[in-house]
Amino acid sequence: MGTHLHFKIADADAEFEAIHRLNYRTFVEEIPQHEANAERRLVDRFHAQNTYFICLAGAQLVGMLALRTRRPFSLDEKLPDLDAYLPAGGRVGEVRLLAVEPQWRKTRVMADLARMVERECRARDLDMLIVSATTRERRFYQHLGFERFGPLVGREGAWFQPMRLGRERFHELMPTAAWRRAR
Repeated sequence: MGTHLHFKIADADAEFEAIHRLNYRTFVEEIPQHEANAERRLVDRFHAQNTYFICLAGAQLVGMLALRTRRPFSLDEKLPDLDAYLPAGGRVGEVRLLAVEPQWRKTRVMADLARMVERECRARDLDMLIVSATTRERRFYQHLGFERFGPLVGREGAWFQPMRLGRERFHELMPTAAWRRAR
C-alpha cells in the first residue's frame, strides 16, 4: 500500500460524514452492535463530545478512533459501578469507535492513530484509558497493553471486554512515548 497516509483530528464535514459511514460498516455490518438502516450511516450518540483521530489515504477515510473524557462514559452504562474498577481521583479517558478498513488493518494505521491519542492523553494529563474491546480483538488490545477488568458486557454476537491502560503500563511498552518524556 504505497498510498500516502495523512493523520489528523477530524474537523471537516466530509470527514465527519465518512466517520458515520465507517461506523456503520464496522458497528452494524461487521460487529452487529446496532440495527441496520437505509442510510447506511451511524452517528455516535456522543458525536458532539468525541475527538476523532483519523487516517486518510488520499481523500478516503481508512481508520479512526475517538476519545472522550466527559462522564458518563459509554462503559458507565454497560458496567455497573465502573468507578470500583478505576483508581480513585484518576483522570480517565474512554477510547471508542476504533475502526480500520479491513485492507488497512495490518499496516501502520493503528500504531500512528495510537501515537496521536497518546499525545492527546499527555496534553489532557490523563492517567488511564478505558475501552470496551470487542472480544474478537481482545488479543490485539492486550498487545497494545490494555488489561482486562470486570465482566463481559454486550450481547450475543457483540460481546465486549472492559479493558484499561494506565500511564505506567503504556510507557513500559513504548519507552519513547510522550507520556514517559513528560514525567
